[in-house]
Amino acid sequence: MMAQRLGEGVFDQQVAIARENVAHAGYAERVYAALLGKVIGVYVGRPFEGWSYEKIAERFGQIDRYVAHDLDKPIVVTDDDIAGTMTFIRAAQDSGVGYDTDSRDIADAWLNYVIEGRSVLWWGGLGNSTEHTAYLRLKAGDAPPASGSAALNGPIVSEQIGAQIFIDGWGLISPGAPLLAAELARRAAVVSHDGEAVFGAQVVAAMEAAAFTSTDVDDIIDAGLSVVPPQSLVARLIVDLRAWHEIEPDWRRTRELLDDRYGYHRYGGGCHIIPNHGLIILALLYCNRDFSRAMTIVNTAGWDTDCNSGNVGCLLGLIAGLDSIDAGFDWRAPVADRLYVSTADAGGGIRDVASEAHRVVAIAQAAAGLGHRAVDAPRFTFSYRGSVQGFRLLGDGALRNELLPDEEAERGLRVIADGRVEVTTPTFIPAEARSFTSYPLDASPTIYSGQKLTLSYVLDEPVADSPALADVRVTPLLRFYDETDSVITCYGDTHMVRAGRGSFSWTIPPLDAQPVCELGLAVENSRGNFYLDTVGWGGTPDTELVRAAGNGEMWRRAWVTETDFDHPDAEGGIRLISNGERRLAITGTREWSDYSVEARITPHWAEAAGLAARVRGRTRYFLLRIDRGGEAQLIRRFGSEDEIVARRPVPWRPDVAVALRIDALGDTITAYVDGVLLGAVTDSSGRLSTGAVALSCESGRVDCSSARVLPIRRV
Repeated sequence: MMAQRLGEGVFDQQVAIARENVAHAGYAERVYAALLGKVIGVYVGRPFEGWSYEKIAERFGQIDRYVAHDLDKPIVVTDDDIAGTMTFIRAAQDSGVGYDTDSRDIADAWLNYVIEGRSVLWWGGLGNSTEHTAYLRLKAGDAPPASGSAALNGPIVSEQIGAQIFIDGWGLISPGAPLLAAELARRAAVVSHDGEAVFGAQVVAAMEAAAFTSTDVDDIIDAGLSVVPPQSLVARLIVDLRAWHEIEPDWRRTRELLDDRYGYHRYGGGCHIIPNHGLIILALLYCNRDFSRAMTIVNTAGWDTDCNSGNVGCLLGLIAGLDSIDAGFDWRAPVADRLYVSTADAGGGIRDVASEAHRVVAIAQAAAGLGHRAVDAPRFTFSYRGSVQGFRLLGDGALRNELLPDEEAERGLRVIADGRVEVTTPTFIPAEARSFTSYPLDASPTIYSGQKLTLSYVLDEPVADSPALADVRVTPLLRFYDETDSVITCYGDTHMVRAGRGSFSWTIPPLDAQPVCELGLAVENSRGNFYLDTVGWGGTPDTELVRAAGNGEMWRRAWVTETDFDHPDAEGGIRLISNGERRLAITGTREWSDYSVEARITPHWAEAAGLAARVRGRTRYFLLRIDRGGEAQLIRRFGSEDEIVARRPVPWRPDVAVALRIDALGDTITAYVDGVLLGAVTDSSGRLSTGAVALSCESGRVDCSSARVLPIRRV
């Protein structure tokens, strides 16, 4: 059976419906609630992923809380369920065509953002891990749907769970349009999966889209059933579960029936779609639209707990909203909105649920032809109920997301302090995440020396029967890893703030290439009346990227790399080794715009070496490349092929350093080799208008003794 495709007329009608709902005032908060439910679900189920139903019951009875600490594990972790969901939806933004994004666009996102062997996916090997198998097919030139097909990969591999766990974003950008959501889900799913796995993904996406306009579980499940063939195994599974639910009030008894007819013993592979899809439907049927009860059912039931719990959490976030997430057990405080996504978008690894909701909303608004959030908006706006965007408080006090004084809609982060407190959020790999193994956390810092941090605040007027407020002392701060990987705190100037609105800025001081891992502020004498309104930063970094020899590792981890990456202690700097194709070591953020990047690179036994600017992943950048053939090239790349836009002969001198420099100013990219102009290119497409920097190596070893980013020197 083939996955159903949507006819052009119906497609246009569905897009019109989605557009209307994207424009709805409550749309953004619904997306936030859905993503919050997703990450909570993943964090609840991750510590005992793969445990049997019997083992879970014996160890915990039932899952009605986070149990990570009971198993000596962290709650907030890297995970493929979150990373895949947050990464592959970006194809709808990168393609520039919104709802017309097709399978090849999504395959391009795989090849651009995924670092082989490290990020996003479970790297279990060809013929064993569905996603690893599909990635290798894509690299070999097999386009979707062949890349995920049963014909190429076999029916067992092609019908595992991955397409379902990555699918939520497509439902979220299709509010009220389940047929559209299912079509987009099909396009995404066939990159890596086939058959029943595609059907399961379509059902989940359609149910999520339907949940924007209905809270009735039967209506939502009907919407899911409507997008797959009635004779499919997924459809028969859902019909059976609904029938059992009609006669059996105990979800545990229905789970036994599910296990008997559709359990793991009937299917091959590690995580087949059918049993796990069944648990999603089971939890929906029995939870009575209660988020905590849904978490208990889907996690206590076993099998692929983090995957199933993530999908259920997303659905319940839509169906029941933030009020249900906040009822009962405190699911939100231990998470504090934090999430990690390791990809070749180096500066995008440290994230939070609210900023991801902003991104998904912007994708939907652009797809629907509506205005969207400005790219230069502050990073933290606290605009969703209860959102703290990763901030936590050290000291005696509390943080609360509340409406700002005298504002009907604008929210802020209220800092309640008893004495002096510090309020911070991570900007790089935090100490507790340094040792992640199953899915390593690869990320660059999000803020660098030379950039300007700006904080806006509101200090409430005292009420009539209260004593006058003392001046509140507010001090910006950052923390960074030093050369021994100890965390050092650096403070800016203290500001005495008075009642009303205000703001202040702080230019991040030089840190000798040491990465900033936290930022925030210290507050004294707030008396519960101080509100953090927005926090943001920008401007051109002025920072060293490579430093002298030392013992620390965290400054090297600020480079997200697909090379064999080393540190030649005797000389300082860094070493890149590639065993074949071009490989990059990337640092910086996608938001960098106008800057100069320069590096001294020493090619050893290599085919080519280079320096890149405006980097947006593995396959999107401008590259200044020198090769063994004695030529320097300025290359524009957006996809699978290089476009050489300037070239000239240069001497190739192994073991002799060469100075490379790229100036990126507006839509003009200019390259220099040893101070001599190579050439320039004007690019008005907007596809590479901003981006990080990178070093490159092809077939051999390259050393880099110095590299820095700085404002462009005016001639």
